[in-house]
Amino acid sequence: MTEREIGRTSPPELADLPPDFWAKAAIVHPIRKRPISLRVDEDVLRWFKQQGPRYQSRMNAVLRAYVAAMRRGAA
Repeated sequence: MTEREIGRTSPPELADLPPDFWAKAAIVHPIRKRPISLRVDEDVLRWFKQQGPRYQSRMNAVLRAYVAAMRRGAA
């Protein structure tokens, strides 16, 4: 794609990015997810769902943060 084509298709909120915005960008490959069956308390599930779409991704992010904190504590 040319810069002009990118500019025409980009959302307006990306129009004023500083020139070096992408200078330190790195490709991040998504981690493969595994479908599971997980039982959670109804109020916890309700709260996450009330936050909007992609509630399962947010639940995963909370679990990932917990794992990272536990690893830091064990180190």
